[in-house]
Amino acid sequence: MPELQGQCMCGAVTVTATPARDALGACHCDMCRRWSSGPFLSIPVVTGYAALGPVKSYTSSDWAERAFCEDCGSALWYRITAPGEMHGQTQMAAGLFDNAAGSDLKLELFIDKKPQGYAFEGERRQMTEAEVMAMYAPSEEGDSQ
Repeated sequence: MPELQGQCMCGAVTVTATPARDALGACHCDMCRRWSSGPFLSIPVVTGYAALGPVKSYTSSDWAERAFCEDCGSALWYRITAPGEMHGQTQMAAGLFDNAAGSDLKLELFIDKKPQGYAFEGERRQMTEAEVMAMYAPSEEGDSQ
């Protein structure tokens, strides 16, 4: 996949990332809707991305952090911080990249939390709050998955 170059709204943070898949995701959870004033549209990226500038991160749950530009507040990414196989997985804000518009929406998370006022066309995988939360439930060994 080709490397993507992007920036926040004010240009203070620049981002370079390689998509893990040619796909967009949308999250409708309460936190993402508060953070982005709608669904958080994102691109999964491979490890090794770079972000230069005034990046600030916020621990938003027991398993993840969110990053934003300290100057303009633009959303940058959502990253899994919990130990386990998903540790480090990062979803970059799709709006950072001009050339992300061609990607198809492949996944909607917290579909049961989506307000009735909008809907995306087409078919894709949709996961409920219970299904998403089960991904982070402690396994029998005590680690989150």
